[in-house]
Amino acid sequence: MANHKSAAKRARQDARRRERNRSIRARTRTVLKSVRQDLEAGAGDLVARVREAEAALRRAASKGVIPKRRASRLVARLARRANRGNAPS
Repeated sequence: MANHKSAAKRARQDARRRERNRSIRARTRTVLKSVRQDLEAGAGDLVARVREAEAALRRAASKGVIPKRRASRLVARLARRANRGNAPS
C-alpha cells in the first residue's frame, strides 16, 4: 500500500487507467477475432467488417492502449486478407 499521498493518488489513477485499457483491449480483440472468423468463412460484408476492425484498432492506438505501428500493421494484414478473398480467380 502507498505510504505517501502522491503515491496513493498514483495508485488510484493506475487502477482507473488499467480498467479502461483492459476494456478497450478486450473490445479490440473481440472485433479482430470476429473479423478473422468472417474472413476464414468468407461470410457477409467483409469491407464493412474490416472497416469496423480498423476503427477499433485506430481508437485503441490513439488512446495509447496499443502502439500505433502495431495497429497499422494489423490493419494492413486484415486488408490484405480481405482483398485476397475478393480477388477474381
